[in-house]
Parts: sequence; structure tokens; C-alpha cells
Amino acid sequence: MQKAEKMQALRVFAEEIRVETLKTIGALGFGHVGGSMSIVDAMAVLYGEVMKIDPKNPRWEGRDWCVLSKGHAGPCAYATLGLKGFYDLELTRTLNKPGTNFPSHTDRTKTPGVDLTTGSLGQGMSTATGAALGHKIDKRDNRVYVFIGDGEADEGQVWEAAQFAAHHKLDNLVCFADVNKMQLDGPTDAVMGHGKGIGAKFDAFGWNVIDVADGNDVEQIYDAVMAAQEVKGQPTAIILNTKKGYGATFAEPSGAHSSQPSAEQWEEAIAAAEARLAAVKAQ
Repeated sequence: MQKAEKMQALRVFAEEIRVETLKTIGALGFGHVGGSMSIVDAMAVLYGEVMKIDPKNPRWEGRDWCVLSKGHAGPCAYATLGLKGFYDLELTRTLNKPGTNFPSHTDRTKTPGVDLTTGSLGQGMSTATGAALGHKIDKRDNRVYVFIGDGEADEGQVWEAAQFAAHHKLDNLVCFADVNKMQLDGPTDAVMGHGKGIGAKFDAFGWNVIDVADGNDVEQIYDAVMAAQEVKGQPTAIILNTKKGYGATFAEPSGAHSSQPSAEQWEEAIAAAEARLAAVKAQ
């Protein structure tokens, strides 16, 4: 398949994830729309083209791992995994309801395809780093991809893990920093600024850093991941400059961390996402 065909397939997959993410959260009526929607395109690239996975054997030892340190973006992961055939998509409509296997934050003991339990911000970065080191020790070629938020990067634990990963030359580890510029209490720069930027911090800790100007563009993300795979002796941080709530009509304008729109707003958002999917398919 030519690259242009791959990119078109990834664009379609991303729009499918957007629709299903909205339907998943919409079944509950409220939730973390903002941070789920901003990483859709990166998840489409990983699960649509890059990662080694086996939906029929989620614990396959040869698989690549994906860890949402920003565990509240779980609905995006659930939509992605469902679309890849890890389970029936309709099951995701039980999001955060009694007895569900789809909690609002990812849990590896409940959801097929979730590699590590996350939700306490910062900890997923550490456990992903440990997984990458474990693969190195066991002489496996598995890669680990971890997502952190720019608000989450306020946590010191993120930078302890970054220092550890660089020291151990974990070139099988890629960290996506979702720089959507908003966190729970407001703009990240207002709550806790990152000085010269998150990329500059990773660089100072000894990481290879790739800046993606449009973190909601699958081709730019794909190119960054391919470049990261060529790097030896360093972990890579891919800085995704994204829009919080991207593709959700009620969330994107405000960049809200969590949303509880009306039923009519949910219907409008899902209809708009489905129309966008149809338009991309027609290209």
C-alpha cells in the first residue's frame, strides 16, 4: 500500500474513533471528552498502522504496549480497541456504570487490550518506563508508547521517569505529550507554566524530541513515529500540539476538561462527527 493510501485509511479510522468515543461517553451523558478527543489521531496511527497487536490474544507477549498515563482518556482507548475487534463496541456503552468492564479510567484487569491500569496522574509514565525496561531485560523487541497530558506534566513523577528512561537508554519507549494547553482548572500556562516548553524539558533530560506542529494530523504523527523508530540509545518524546475536545462540537470551542452537555448537544455532536466521517470516506 502506498503512503497516500495508508494516510487516507488512517484519516477514516480516526474519524471512526471520534464517532465511537462520543457515543461511548454520550451513553453515560458526561465525562472526559476534552482529553479523549485530543489524542484520537495519535491512537489511530498507533492501532491503525504502527503497533503489533492481536485482538484475539490481547496478552500476546510479542505485542507492542500502549499506556494512557492520562487514564481519563480511557473512552478513546475503548473506542479504538473496540473498532480493532478486541470486543463488541456496544459493550463500551456501559462506561462507568455498575458492573462495567469500561471504567472512566483504564484498568488492565477489566478491559481487553488495556496494557496497564492508570488514572493517578504521573504513575502511568513510570509504569510504562518499567515495562520498556522489562522488555529490554528480556531481550524482546516490543515497543512501549505512553501518553501524558500537559497538565499531567506538572507531576514530578513524570520527570523522575524521564530521567530514568534516558539513563537506561530506553529507545523502545516513545512518550506522546498531548499539549492541548488546557487542564482541569484552566489554561496550563496559567495553572503551572512549563517554561521553555515540555519538549525543552525532555531534551534536558536526554531524550530525543520530535515536535508535531499539528497533533491532530495523522500524517505528521505517523512521520514522527517512523522517525522515532530509527533512534538508537535514547527514548523519544513526540510533542503533539493538539486541540482539546477536537471534533466535539460542544467541547472544542472551550477546551473543557470534562463535559456534561444536554441530550440535544450530544445528538448534534455525534451527527456532526458522523457527517465528518462520511466526508472523509468520500475523499
